[in-house]
Amino acid sequence: MIYRLLALNVDGTILQPNGRIHKSTKEAIAYVQQKGIYVTLVTSRSFPAAKKIAKALKINSHLVTHQGAYIASEQGNPIVQKNIPEEITYEIIRFLEGFPCQIRIVQDEFSLANKYKLNHNLLAKTVFTTGDPMFYSQQFVDSISDTLSDDPIKAPKIEVYFEYEEDLKDAQEALSSIYTETNMTKLNDFRLDILPHGVSKLNGLVALGDHLGIALKEMVAIGDGMDDMDIIKAAGLGVAMGNSSNELKKASDWVTRSNNQHGVAYMVKEHFRKQQPIEFLRKMNIIKK
Repeated sequence: MIYRLLALNVDGTILQPNGRIHKSTKEAIAYVQQKGIYVTLVTSRSFPAAKKIAKALKINSHLVTHQGAYIASEQGNPIVQKNIPEEITYEIIRFLEGFPCQIRIVQDEFSLANKYKLNHNLLAKTVFTTGDPMFYSQQFVDSISDTLSDDPIKAPKIEVYFEYEEDLKDAQEALSSIYTETNMTKLNDFRLDILPHGVSKLNGLVALGDHLGIALKEMVAIGDGMDDMDIIKAAGLGVAMGNSSNELKKASDWVTRSNNQHGVAYMVKEHFRKQQPIEFLRKMNIIKK
């Protein structure tokens, strides 16, 4: 199979545990781009935060951000943009404020969060990994619903970090039964992302593929989280990082090394060295488009 697009998750995949990008990863991405492979990021991060990562990797393509709610190559010119309606955003926030949890509405220009302090130290450290303070006006308030009463917001994504696992299950079950306008992704036992209806990493990747004329079977997807499960299953070649769960590894076609062992660079060079450049394949009429 000839692959024309490489889709990469960010946290836990491109980024090392220390939050940095290793030189080998940059070299591997440059290598596949020279072969004419379209490289994109598929991430839960906001567009500005993802764009910063893309710039470091010299990727100038469309990025699938907010788990597919916003797809663009430049800020303000999206090919896909979806939001949860203002009224539904308000109602969901009011409901969630009944639980011990930290709630965060993520926009591309700012984030709005309550002041709840998580007692799980490990979890607390992960709360702001999907954004970048350089790009955000991060506002913390006592009551998000009170703030929304005065200034309504259409949310591309609501991140919820629960104190207790059972509260996540109860909240997800209740919200799923009430609101058809949303889609929910459980990232782990304590974190729930609430997205506009129909939004997911897979649907975002499909939308990008339709825009580019590239089918899912012509894509390679690499990820490490449960929210990467669908794209790893659907892509022509689904790759799980060595640091991903056993469930994700079993669902993948290929398991590479961990992000601490330069898994992206290893997989890319191991596989794509066998594939001729896209332009050459077109000249040979192996690729017709």
